[in-house]
Amino acid sequence: VASGAGFVEDLDESFKENRKDDIWLVDFYAPWCGHCKKLEPVWNEVGVEMKSMGSPVKVGKMDATSFSSIASEFGVRGYPTIKLLKGDLAYNYRGPRTKDDIIEFANRVAGPLIRPLPSQHMFEHVQKRHRVLFVYVGGESPLKEKYIEVASELIVYTYFFSASEDVLPEYVTLPEMPAVVVVKDGTYFVYDEYEDGDLSSWINRERFQGYLHVDGFTLYELGDTGKLLAIAVIDDKNSSVEHTRLKSIIQEVARDYRDHFHRDFQFGHMDGNDYINSLLMDDLTIPTIVVLNTSNQQYFLPDRHIENTEDMVQFINNILDGTAEAQGGDGLLQRIKRIIYDAKSTVMSVFKSSPLLGCFLFGLPLGVISIMCYGICTADTDGGVDEHEGIKKENGDRELTDEGSEEEQEEEKNGRYTELSDGELKQKDIMEKKKD
Repeated sequence: VASGAGFVEDLDESFKENRKDDIWLVDFYAPWCGHCKKLEPVWNEVGVEMKSMGSPVKVGKMDATSFSSIASEFGVRGYPTIKLLKGDLAYNYRGPRTKDDIIEFANRVAGPLIRPLPSQHMFEHVQKRHRVLFVYVGGESPLKEKYIEVASELIVYTYFFSASEDVLPEYVTLPEMPAVVVVKDGTYFVYDEYEDGDLSSWINRERFQGYLHVDGFTLYELGDTGKLLAIAVIDDKNSSVEHTRLKSIIQEVARDYRDHFHRDFQFGHMDGNDYINSLLMDDLTIPTIVVLNTSNQQYFLPDRHIENTEDMVQFINNILDGTAEAQGGDGLLQRIKRIIYDAKSTVMSVFKSSPLLGCFLFGLPLGVISIMCYGICTADTDGGVDEHEGIKKENGDRELTDEGSEEEQEEEKNGRYTELSDGELKQKDIMEKKKD
């Protein structure tokens, strides 16, 4: 209990029938999975925290290898998989595997889809807690029905609220009612069906701040937005002028050109180039600026040094009008290159982390293959010699057989002698005739 394991229930095949109307946060794991073992102490902390705060969410774990049919029914395809089960719905968790992030996810999804904001005070309180705030404003309408439908799909990513028009801040002006508003970055944007398209796609694009600290999880989620990602690749620990300058340029463009680019671009910075190198299959020298198209794995590098905000704006405009050269992509050659790069990276990482293990994993198969090749080559050579000797012996036997026995050889000799004597006689007769 002190470790938290007592607050996490071990689930078995009876779980499916007994969970009824309860809300469950479940970790589907495999006993041999290293990532699952790493998550276990965090999961125990989640169980303790959820119990202490009086949450209606029950925390459990299930060995997906022992109860594979249940895991398959809930769509488990990898380990560990975290799901919140609420009624007939199963919500996947894809965020960082930390206690606070998992608990925040559970509380958000377990609560109501649409949370009302009855007063300006409540609106201000919620706005301080949420950097991105989606609000439906108005009464019953087809737009609200669509808003509820989208909320049921995207509640795993963000909160959804509703309010009356008089609750909104004074700086928010709505052209018509009802409306859906996103409040972020010290300003707001109103959903326009004609310009922004489907409501679900718009909310998915706008659920991030205009400028982000991009990491692996964020980059994965940004892939679903359809936006291009303009980032400064820097070293956060390096306080030199160049690192700070490029980061400031991206921040200024995100802030000052928000109305021009926010529909098509997401801005941010990334600490270090290890992840970006593996993504681009290239070794980028930092600090630098790169624009990623995560939908097709293309990327753009500036053809000249970015000195100021104007240079960055020009670079972005060149991308939009198609004059900037795109690199990478998801074509056949790039896929082959990706396979080779991933294989090389895997080998290098193994040798870097454990040279002895690398020698064993790759040296042993190579040694076995070498021995097999040597054996095959040696067997062919010996066989060739034996065959040659066999042919030679066979020819020798044939020659010996053709010579025949001593009696046959004597008869053949006498035959040749007889033939020669007859010839001499015939020649003698001819000479005598000529003489006559």
